[in-house]
Amino acid sequence: MKRAPAFLIPLTLLFLGCQGPSEEATAVVQDATDADVPTMSDAAIDVLVTRSYPYVAMYNVNNKFAAAQGGWNTCVADTKLKDHTMRDIARPNNDTLYTSCLLDLTNDAIIINIPAFDSSYASLMVTGYDHYVNIPLASRRGDFREPETMLFYTERTPGYDGEPVDGVDYIFEATGDFISAVFRVMPHATEPERFERIVAAKQTIEPVTLAEFQGRDTMPVQPANSPPVGQTDLDVFENNLLEVIQFVFNHTTFDPDNAMDQGVLAAYAPLGIAPGQAWDPSKADAIDGARVRAAAERIQRKWLGSLTDTGTMNKLQPRIFQPKGETDLEAVLAVSIIGPIGIPQEEAIYPQVATADGEQMNAMHDYVIHMDADEMPPAGAFWSLTLYDLDQGFFIPNDRKKYSVGENGGMKLDEEGGIDIYIAAEKPEGVPDENWLPIERKDLDLSPQLRLYVPDLEKYKTWKPPVAERL
Repeated sequence: MKRAPAFLIPLTLLFLGCQGPSEEATAVVQDATDADVPTMSDAAIDVLVTRSYPYVAMYNVNNKFAAAQGGWNTCVADTKLKDHTMRDIARPNNDTLYTSCLLDLTNDAIIINIPAFDSSYASLMVTGYDHYVNIPLASRRGDFREPETMLFYTERTPGYDGEPVDGVDYIFEATGDFISAVFRVMPHATEPERFERIVAAKQTIEPVTLAEFQGRDTMPVQPANSPPVGQTDLDVFENNLLEVIQFVFNHTTFDPDNAMDQGVLAAYAPLGIAPGQAWDPSKADAIDGARVRAAAERIQRKWLGSLTDTGTMNKLQPRIFQPKGETDLEAVLAVSIIGPIGIPQEEAIYPQVATADGEQMNAMHDYVIHMDADEMPPAGAFWSLTLYDLDQGFFIPNDRKKYSVGENGGMKLDEEGGIDIYIAAEKPEGVPDENWLPIERKDLDLSPQLRLYVPDLEKYKTWKPPVAERL
């Protein structure tokens, strides 16, 4: 990040190396290229799904949020923590407040004001359809101490080429024309006055076009005409994958030297999908939607099944939610399925909680998660533990609207500084309300997840996440 008047250098110029596809994947991509499209092999379809999943997930997420909050070039601020009615994204967050700005950069550059936050944690995350994650501002680096402004544009934004703008502190070149710029702020929910100050600051964030900012006539807005979203990502894979990908390709910057970028373009070339083309509905039958959905569901199941594999998740952690050039296909695929849109390990780490006996957690049983004082998560800002259902990644509905344990969701340490967190259909006798996560007694696989904000990465190397003991 550079302060204006110098604009941001695209990350692909800074990182010359990039992990490309494996030899096996390369062979399968060649298979997809040479195959007769209507009879694509299972391996070729797997490559298509694997390459596409990050784009499909982010298309579904960004466009759903834009529709829910009144369209593009809008910012909506949370005023309370999310509950089980939040079903627009898997594994939603219950320990920070968001201000979600959905920006359309196809008509003009967009400027947003950035307030100061009286919080121990804040960050700005920018993500396009390609699912690469950028954190241009973070409290761990000393940002958010005073009000500032940031301008967003892409190489396709008309009338702006990255030149300095009076009154703009930061200039950010995005890789996508339709992006989410999300402020994530720890709200200090146990301190009511501080909470209200943070909420008030978040509500001041508003987008304006560059023309409006400079007092010029606003250019006419051209509608996006984007394809329908799916209720789930699997619906897109089955119903309108090629139409969605054509739209995504037309609004994404692809680096000729980035192996991941070129891999997805190569996978779609034999299907007649390439950047800069109008969507041709006659291409819709080029793939068998049912076969593509089945492949996507199988790949989804594989990664959801890996959630409790500590070794796999630890290997992924340094590579997930990273900018272009600092991640790889496996990592981007995994987080697209497990829960899209997140922040890299310097900002937060997301260890999964497995069971002591290695069995999948299920709501037919009750569990306790114990941590002694010296076993507490090594978080520099704060930590939380949130309970989800494994399949969909949503909060477990309950009358108490209690989905997490932590500083914002509520927690109570014991006299020695440790904690016992109970996941149970009924609150066990003597357990503080703050430490009880309710479930309904039924056959439902459970998935508790920790979040450590601004983790001590050195301590994390030797720290072991707690396990769930079945009661």
